[in-house]
Amino acid sequence: MTLHLYDTATRSERAFTPLVEGRVGIYLCGATVQSSPHVGHMRSAVAFDVLQRWLERSGNTVTLVRNVTDIDDKILAKAAENHEQWWARALKYEREFAHAYEALGVIAPDAEPRATGHIQQMVSLISRIIDNGHAYELGGSVYFDVRSFAEYGSLTNQALDDLTPAPDAPTDDKRDPRDFALWKARKETEPQTASWLSPWGPGRPGWHIECSAMAKRYLGDEFDIHGGGLDLRFPHHENEQAQSHAAGDPFARLWMHSAWVTQSGAKMSKSLGNGLLVSEVLENYHPAALRLALAGVHYRSMLEYADSTLDDATATWVRLSGFVSRASDKVGAPSGEQVRSAPLPEPFVIAMDDDLSVPRAFAHIHETVRAGNAALTAGDDAAASAALLAVRAMLDVLGLDPGSDQWRDESSTSGALAALDFMVRADIDARAEARATKDWAAADAIRDRLSGAGIVIEDSADGARWSLAADD
Repeated sequence: MTLHLYDTATRSERAFTPLVEGRVGIYLCGATVQSSPHVGHMRSAVAFDVLQRWLERSGNTVTLVRNVTDIDDKILAKAAENHEQWWARALKYEREFAHAYEALGVIAPDAEPRATGHIQQMVSLISRIIDNGHAYELGGSVYFDVRSFAEYGSLTNQALDDLTPAPDAPTDDKRDPRDFALWKARKETEPQTASWLSPWGPGRPGWHIECSAMAKRYLGDEFDIHGGGLDLRFPHHENEQAQSHAAGDPFARLWMHSAWVTQSGAKMSKSLGNGLLVSEVLENYHPAALRLALAGVHYRSMLEYADSTLDDATATWVRLSGFVSRASDKVGAPSGEQVRSAPLPEPFVIAMDDDLSVPRAFAHIHETVRAGNAALTAGDDAAASAALLAVRAMLDVLGLDPGSDQWRDESSTSGALAALDFMVRADIDARAEARATKDWAAADAIRDRLSGAGIVIEDSADGARWSLAADD
């Protein structure tokens, strides 16, 4: 099966063919480094990390560019509010994002350009847009003339007259309130360090032009995939496409967007008070469990975060890493090269080629783990070895191979939990059998025994699950 990916621009799944055979260029909108990263920020990073791993596993060389927005209105406002230098604040949180990416096993990008390092490229791009008749200068600022560009709104399928005024620039005197800023004239209230010289006077770039200029700088006039979170479709990506096309560049051939992490139906964000900081989550949970929770839901589906989300992901990680640990001890661990070159099971490949259907891919991983555990119990070393290699190869594609360098250091903790999981599940299965035969006394006795050992059993429509009782 050929890889098919959902293209936001056409609102359909398309067979993916790289611009240059065997080489894929991806531009991913990275962090605006105004504050600490929360779980919602990591959803996009993990989703596109899986995409990169799958493309590479399929024989492609991938160049991934993920930018850092280190100058914008919010960074300046928060720095002023906290009596900080804006550039010091940006660097502080850029480092926090880098630590979060690394903790979750996100492959480092091939380039991670900062906006402030590419002012000249932005000025050059703005000049081309002006020369082509699609932007104008006003009071030292430059605005994109949306009515001059017939395709504006095509990415998100919106009519111009239905759109609200551009939020990143004042409406006074602009030709149209929807015109957005390509260059912002320096304000007296802003520090001089936050402005650069330009043909239109001192100022700084608008948010949208930053990504257009950096994508062009590192990937060329045309490249394969532009990605980001769903919230960036409008106005950011719509404006990126418009200004790049207006400059005469083909720009992105396919647009991909990952869905949000939500709590009680609301998008996770610090402004709503529901942002779970990555640093706080990792104080209580294994980073592999957080990655698994983020990657395990299809990238275009909302991930509803609840109290049980990471508990469930932890239990799944324990089962996966436990099998890998037990099987490796029994039949020997394959090398990293063997894992990366092993043939992948067909159901897994079909699922991944179908717009990265990770939940279906995980279903086959779990089937293989069950078969591997049965082989270990039966003493069938050949079958156990084959299952071990297949499981690790599939998990490697998802960045979750327990035997990889990323996660191997946690093997002792995972191994202990895995052993506990193995024993507890035997009791859970016995309890389920007792309940099926209506032997309520035996079922209650098993539950009470586990409770006495500090293990809480919760029954659900999907079966029983266990967790350790919280400390008082």
